[in-house]
Amino acid sequence: MHLLGMDTSDRLSRRRLVLIAAGSVTALVCGVGIYGLATGPHTPTSTPGTSPTITTTVPSPSATGTAKPSASGAPAVPPVARSADPEQFARHVATTLFAWDTTTGLLPLDYTSAILAVGDPSGAEQAGLATDVAAYLPSRTAWQDLREYGTNQHLTIDRAYIPDQWGEALAQAPEGQLAPGTVAYTIEGTRHRTGTWNGEPVTSAHKVEFTVFVVCAPTYDTCHLLRLSQLGNPLR
Repeated sequence: MHLLGMDTSDRLSRRRLVLIAAGSVTALVCGVGIYGLATGPHTPTSTPGTSPTITTTVPSPSATGTAKPSASGAPAVPPVARSADPEQFARHVATTLFAWDTTTGLLPLDYTSAILAVGDPSGAEQAGLATDVAAYLPSRTAWQDLREYGTNQHLTIDRAYIPDQWGEALAQAPEGQLAPGTVAYTIEGTRHRTGTWNGEPVTSAHKVEFTVFVVCAPTYDTCHLLRLSQLGNPLR
């Protein structure tokens, strides 16, 4: 078994996002709506004489800089760094998503929880986001195998950009369909793995591409994660 060559995409769920499977911009816009990106946060019912306002959720201290205890009892996964800048936040999400170490006693669920902590406070996308994140991580069985070889992983980002398909989708989306501040960033980078094989240190590098969907100001004061595309199948 060539452990470091084991691509996590080999264990991806075959459930494909409508966002990415759509073959046209029109279908993409519909897919955005289907996956809740058009709904935004819940808003309170307005009273006579007042204008409806968007309710923002103030993140707890644990979500802004202090890691929560891990499910396994091991040292917690560092939280995703907060940012009001969408590109910077997308980069933070990407690096946290790919940063894991099987030797710490942490489990895939611990890494999933770190990403979900910066999800949309409305909760509309949380279940879908959990599925998205799980597809980027090894299964628990694979994790145990990787642990035998002391495997750890990190990502170096080569490029982060707003894909043309997203700009076209925004141009065609009906007014009010997307929550203000919703944007997509496609990340291009290299996934690096290190570990041991027959007692010798080994490394591997693999190019990756994916799209991060976030919502920022004016909906929220700081950015939150909505969904992730399928790994290797980004918007362009």
